[in-house]
Amino acid sequence: MCGIVGLFIKDKALEPELGKLLSGMLATMCDRGPDSAGFAVYGQEESGMAKITLQSPEPSRFAGLDAELGELLGTKVSIATKDTHAVLRLDESLAAQAREILREKYPHLRVMGVGERIEIYKEVGYPTDVADRFGLAGMSGTHGIGHTRMATESAVTTMGAHPFSTGADQCLVHNGSLSNHNNLRRELKHEGMRFETENDSEVAAAYLTAQMDKGLSLGGALEKSLGDLDGFYTFVVGTHSGFGVLRDPIACKPAVLAETDRYVAFGSEYRALVGLPGIENAKVWEPEPATVYFWER
Repeated sequence: MCGIVGLFIKDKALEPELGKLLSGMLATMCDRGPDSAGFAVYGQEESGMAKITLQSPEPSRFAGLDAELGELLGTKVSIATKDTHAVLRLDESLAAQAREILREKYPHLRVMGVGERIEIYKEVGYPTDVADRFGLAGMSGTHGIGHTRMATESAVTTMGAHPFSTGADQCLVHNGSLSNHNNLRRELKHEGMRFETENDSEVAAAYLTAQMDKGLSLGGALEKSLGDLDGFYTFVVGTHSGFGVLRDPIACKPAVLAETDRYVAFGSEYRALVGLPGIENAKVWEPEPATVYFWER
């Protein structure tokens, strides 16, 4: 049992409130997943720039990283540290090269996500504590997703927490269990995908990335997953410009959506949505099984 929340802002005036609203939604899901928590926020992009979110159990290791990496890349790199995480900003054209350098020369640092807009923060701990330590309530953006984890199949670790990101500006949170993830992991490795954990949710994220790399839209990749993924699941997926939801054909995992002219919101339970502005006038419904829902700007 895990908790999922998501918020996609339609009204630009509400973007400064994204983090505050998402933080409140995440807090309601603590009892569904007290082991660890995480969230992804899509902020404003800077033209020609990319962001790389890193994690280290020893934040002192971030010291001087911007200068060292900048020298290796031959460009300016900036860094902003938040507790055990740091966000690097650098030329977008050098993001892939930077990630390879980080993997080879800084194996003690873990890459949480890469993209023009995405920042990912996740840690072991009670969800409200995790949200507070990274200042979620003060963040702004266009959309974000969050997750509270109750581990059932793998260890409680930072890397095992959600969201999982396997492509640029892509991430996934998952409530459920996949039964064919080991076979899929082997197939995806043959296609060149890399994995950081044994978590089945990372396989789901990588599967969607692989399909989109082949030219499918997120909606198309989610549709195809219905025939390729076995198990019980509710997915909420974030991309550079959008926000998608999918439940498996049996739909045994709880889910609820709400939409107004200002936002679209997702929660594992309705109580995650009750604090949102105008929720009393929202269209509220339970997502249908095996049906893709997607919003983008």
